[in-house]
Amino acid sequence: MQKKEAYKWALKQIQAQINRHVDIVATLANITAILKERFPNFFWVGFYFLHDQELILGPFQGPPACMKLSLEKGACAAAVHQEETIIVPDVHQFPGHVACDSRSNSEIVVPGFDCRNKIRMVLDVDSEKFNDFDETDKEYLEKIVEKLKTIW
Repeated sequence: MQKKEAYKWALKQIQAQINRHVDIVATLANITAILKERFPNFFWVGFYFLHDQELILGPFQGPPACMKLSLEKGACAAAVHQEETIIVPDVHQFPGHVACDSRSNSEIVVPGFDCRNKIRMVLDVDSEKFNDFDETDKEYLEKIVEKLKTIW
């Protein structure tokens, strides 16, 4: 299946989860499961919640991760500060990279906002492959995160 087609199917499944939303953690847990299932190249996919000037681990799929990230360094912090998606082709070349798992080699981070445009979280996706994320990933992951505005 082509990447765009996989994202289109994922978007339909994610919209169904949002339509049944009863709890933020439950909804985001199912969304990470959908993304991990649809995209086998996603080594790790999950959410970090912005809380008291730190990022705190939320629902995810993949190996254990850092439970708390500083806003001082790393791609997740950069996405929060810049309020835009960050694509990192080689995490080992990213200034201040935070290595939660040394098997990750590329990453994409999408900031998520509530209905008042206040940043609430980031969607973080890692791959074991270098340069594994592109504009298609950016476009569709941003669409997914945009849909999440309604559940905050």
